[in-house]
Amino acid sequence: MPEKYIVKKSGVYWPSKAMKEIAYVNSEEIYKEAAKDPVKFWSNLAETGLLWEKKWEDKNAYVEKRPYFWWFKGGKLNFSVNCLDRHLDDRADKDAVIWVPEPLDEKPVKLTYKELYKKVNKFANVLKSLGVKKGDVVGIYLPLIPEASIAMLACTRIGAIHSVVFSAFSADALKARLKDGKAKVLISADGYYRRGKKEDLFEKAKKAIKGTRVKKVVMVSRLNKNRKYSGKFLSFEKLMKDAPDYCHPQTVNSEDIMFILYTSGTTGKPKGIIHDTGGYATQAYWTTKWNFNLRDKDVMWCTADIGWITGHTYATYGPLLNGSTTLIYEGTPDFPRPDRWWKIIEEFDVSVFYTAPTAIRMFMKAGEKWVKKHKLNSLKILGSVGEPIDEEAWEWYLKNIGKGRCPIIDTWWQTETGGTLINVLPGIGPFIPTVAGRSFPGTSHLILDDSGKPVKKGKTGFLVQESPFAPGLLHGVYKNHKKYVKTYWKKFNNKYYDTSDGAYWYKGLLRITGRTDDVMKVAGHRLATAELENAIDDSKIVNESAVVPIPDKIRGQVPVAFVVLKSKEPVDNAADLEKQIKKHVDKKLGPTSRPARVYFVEDLPKTRSGKIMRRILKNILNKEEPKGLMTLVNPQSVEKIRKIVWGN
Repeated sequence: MPEKYIVKKSGVYWPSKAMKEIAYVNSEEIYKEAAKDPVKFWSNLAETGLLWEKKWEDKNAYVEKRPYFWWFKGGKLNFSVNCLDRHLDDRADKDAVIWVPEPLDEKPVKLTYKELYKKVNKFANVLKSLGVKKGDVVGIYLPLIPEASIAMLACTRIGAIHSVVFSAFSADALKARLKDGKAKVLISADGYYRRGKKEDLFEKAKKAIKGTRVKKVVMVSRLNKNRKYSGKFLSFEKLMKDAPDYCHPQTVNSEDIMFILYTSGTTGKPKGIIHDTGGYATQAYWTTKWNFNLRDKDVMWCTADIGWITGHTYATYGPLLNGSTTLIYEGTPDFPRPDRWWKIIEEFDVSVFYTAPTAIRMFMKAGEKWVKKHKLNSLKILGSVGEPIDEEAWEWYLKNIGKGRCPIIDTWWQTETGGTLINVLPGIGPFIPTVAGRSFPGTSHLILDDSGKPVKKGKTGFLVQESPFAPGLLHGVYKNHKKYVKTYWKKFNNKYYDTSDGAYWYKGLLRITGRTDDVMKVAGHRLATAELENAIDDSKIVNESAVVPIPDKIRGQVPVAFVVLKSKEPVDNAADLEKQIKKHVDKKLGPTSRPARVYFVEDLPKTRSGKIMRRILKNILNKEEPKGLMTLVNPQSVEKIRKIVWGN
């Protein structure tokens, strides 16, 4: 019988004796120890967890000039050395990456640490031959294939800054990110498989680089091994064949930028979130180790794409920093059947499984019969990420995937935080549905009201982080100081990092309630209403639009658009126009951003200052009576919209 890692006491789940015995951390004393001197705590973790070429002076372990701060200032290291080189003595022949392609007739690929090391070195030399230097930005537009990890690590080997863009994003979305980061090289692929079909990336990459500073595009031939490239486009395989096997690692400062990752902003323009090297590496290493309790023979599968921060930290860097094995899968969860994921877990003895509530709800809909076909005995720890998980999904996840014996680590974090910051450690507990847990040791979060005072017990308020700020927290918005200050620090006068999430205390633990700004969580992906509105407004037929999210059983939230057309004629072909706008959004932002529904209205409810009242639109969608109409300049618009939505 497989080991049972949780026990139920008084209606709450706790770690079992077996879990406590294998857990790296199994005593609450860790929180007290960290709180006494967080800087000393993180310094010790940085020194013991990573390989440094030069240690920082104690006085520079944490330097703060709010809203900026630096960890381990003056310390020097190379990130790829920490992921690869230092594991070669004792883990050279251990699997570093297991890649599962979507087509069933293709064989999985396993790369040992020695093999991954060689490929990263070769590609680092390829980048150098293309003129990439320390501090240059390299764009990466790749699906979940091994070359994605190779490209990211190669950038860190030479001190280049990587900017990964989700491969399902449109050419326009890619172009905006390439232009903002002034990338000089792009790494892409000819395509990938999605639900058995070939998805083209080559044409998107070709279109995206026009008008940018990109000089060369390195193309991985995923779909056609014999594909020929010319001009700016070069073959990854051909370049790798002739590249030297060793590239001397570039030493960087702890506070040097390691990567930029773009996230939606409330103005509609994506923000380039900056993460440094030493602080990010420290948080990625220890949160992976303690949250998921990775032991030497464990296989971790984080289902996130590398285009998101979860894919950076827990599908790539965290496991490799720990010398563990990470599994990545190219395709969709339910192709060709709804048991594809469970088949993979069983085949590769996955011990840590980290996914989003969106996926769990999708499998709930498919039914338990698909899970029952597989034993899943290798699993030890389950994780949840992307949005607060509802109780029904939590219980289903525990019962059907964890077979009632694996703890669920419900993690709260953001693109901006770099790694998990609120959750329960598996050796400590408790594991409570819908409750995230405590601040990770060495960090501290508060819940405040509008005036910056702590909220009363049981009341929802604004979740903030207090100084000293977490090592993995963002170090700015790329070339946009004003945006950085306004978005994350202004609300509480530079005193706290504003997460823009709501929360309340539940029995001494934190329960996250969701976004407090105009950002939606669609299938675990952050999407700003403003960015989607900008895309819709760009359509030739649209005058203006407003987007609001509504709850969705599968995807968490979905966007709904209210559109005012340029034409004053009555809308008699709404279905065709809706398809046209959805297609336009697909082209501008990608299908993840596609509105679930489009309503065509004469006018949008606005205040006298011209602000669209999205709250009222949300009321209407939720069949609630709209309030506060006295602030509107056009209150009559509300009744007309209600008739369109409600049908009476």
